[in-house]
Amino acid sequence: MKGKHAKTLDAVFADPVRANVLWSDVEALFSAAGGSISEGRGSRVRVSLNGVDAVFHRPHPQKETDKGALKSVRRFLTEAGYAPDAKR
Repeated sequence: MKGKHAKTLDAVFADPVRANVLWSDVEALFSAAGGSISEGRGSRVRVSLNGVDAVFHRPHPQKETDKGALKSVRRFLTEAGYAPDAKR
């Protein structure tokens, strides 16, 4: 995983939860971790990583991920084995 993706992973798991993480960086992190991303209806994005599937809503009109969505991303990454202590 490249430095930028590691920084995004750190930002996702930062406490307190941040409100300035760009969704495009989160999607790039999913891809860098080996996940597959597909478009759903509307702003939905389907992600599969290490056998774990999730559906997220791409934020709009803003580019930043809100705190609630970031908590969901944390849970997804943890279930997929990408918590900070399990960096690959």
